[in-house]
Amino acid sequence: MLPAAASGRVAIVSVALLAALAGCGGGSAESVAPGTPPTPGGTLAIAVPAAPHTLDPLLARTPADLLVARQIYEPLIERLSGPYGDVRRRAGLVISADPAEHNTIWRLHLRSNVRFQDGARFNASAVLANVERWRGTSEGSALLPGLVAVDAPRPDLVRFIFSEPDPDLKRQLASPQLGIVSPRALRSTGASARLARGVAAGTGAFELRERDPQRLLLARNVQWWGTKHELGPAVDQIDLRIVTSPAERLMLLRRGEVQVAYDLESAQVARLRRDPLLTALPGKGSTALGLERSVRGIASAGATPVLSQAWLTRIATGAG
Repeated sequence: MLPAAASGRVAIVSVALLAALAGCGGGSAESVAPGTPPTPGGTLAIAVPAAPHTLDPLLARTPADLLVARQIYEPLIERLSGPYGDVRRRAGLVISADPAEHNTIWRLHLRSNVRFQDGARFNASAVLANVERWRGTSEGSALLPGLVAVDAPRPDLVRFIFSEPDPDLKRQLASPQLGIVSPRALRSTGASARLARGVAAGTGAFELRERDPQRLLLARNVQWWGTKHELGPAVDQIDLRIVTSPAERLMLLRRGEVQVAYDLESAQVARLRRDPLLTALPGKGSTALGLERSVRGIASAGATPVLSQAWLTRIATGAG
């Protein structure tokens, strides 16, 4: 039998929850008129087992590293959809990537009118600065094997030149580790360029607002290019909380203090499945990603989520 508090919550939220879960892929309890950009609101709180080790996408390794980096920085290649179950897809920073010479040369056409969070322009020069640092590091070279040169015939066009055919470049350039960094945020130029300590400036939907040993706060980038294309974001903030204990992460999730909990173990998953307001997505091994059912737009625990696509439904928690 559910505790009294939990049974009360179930009774109160039943109508809103059914509305939120209706339809393929779910929907929001709020109605959003077609063609109307979503109004951002609320904070998505996420419990992770460890703090991000770095803000540099190229050096990101852990789930927390990748989660934060992916919201601040965007890879060149991606297909984005908006929140509220929008099924339309739009290209990201590169609007087309065309191979030539048997996949040894790729021509990338860049999106115009995009700026980094520090005001710098996203253009071919910015891409060249990033590629040069990729080529000068073991991390970047491993992600783009065989890249021998890159040039920019025009401000909106970059060419990648390989020593042998590379038919997989689109997948490679979709890696969160190859997120584009503002040239102004780099300590130096060329192959030795590294992200300045504590600096984070990308083209993404969120920007770094606060950071301490127990919490990292990302805020909506009000200048994000995707907003005018109705790509979100639908939340104002992402509150990343560092909670080492999986039992404590589940406790925060059940209390509603966080809406997402990473790396829950089998014991926590068993308890989570008994709560009708929570759900889980399979993770690595026996772990799972715990979710409050008010969270929509996160479909997998295996890939790094793009949180501009996530939104929160309105589920009542008290008597009306």
